[in-house]
Amino acid sequence: MAGKIIVIEGTDCSGKETQTRLLEKRLKDLGKKCIRFGFPMYETATGKIVGGCYLGKPEICDSFFTEGAVNVDPHVACLYYAADRKYNMGNIVKYLEDDYYVLLDRYTTSNLAHQGSKIKDKDERFNMYQWIDKLEYWLLQLPKPDKTIFLHMPYEYSVELKKNRTLLDEHEKSPEHLKLAEETYIELSELYNWDRIECVKDETIRTIEDINDEIFKIIEEL
Repeated sequence: MAGKIIVIEGTDCSGKETQTRLLEKRLKDLGKKCIRFGFPMYETATGKIVGGCYLGKPEICDSFFTEGAVNVDPHVACLYYAADRKYNMGNIVKYLEDDYYVLLDRYTTSNLAHQGSKIKDKDERFNMYQWIDKLEYWLLQLPKPDKTIFLHMPYEYSVELKKNRTLLDEHEKSPEHLKLAEETYIELSELYNWDRIECVKDETIRTIEDINDEIFKIIEEL
């Protein structure tokens, strides 16, 4: 495949969707063939299963898991997200074969962080990373990213940013889960050598434009 997959990952309230949209526009303005997708794809059948049955997003339906999504065995949860990517990958591959830049707002990397964060023991968590990697890239044969950019919004700042949000899913409602996910994202960024962008500088949240400029500089290297 001649195209490239660029993944924008990030902690809660880091602006993944916003930055992916801005990057798409900048690339298109340069005449590049570019398209953007976000996972889970909530508008599709598998995305609705993840968003409603698992996460319990209010706009879809209540979670089927009475224990709460954050308490579901991470191996079980991973399968739902992986299935959504596999189900929708055929459409993405067509663009890759046509030499597109495919921008993904979250990918396998989200499974690594959110499900890995449920495992306290470091060695067991590393084994979980390997399990997910094998599941999605080897067994399901999903294409690996050409570049992964990690947006780090510190947990304390994300709490303030979402104070007025009302439509929260089971993960977003759990402060403990979000804090552990942040720690896991940082661990993963170092382990997998992701490009890391700090969304806070000198105790101030950087502007959307400033962050996007840094993202674009990374992409220019491709």
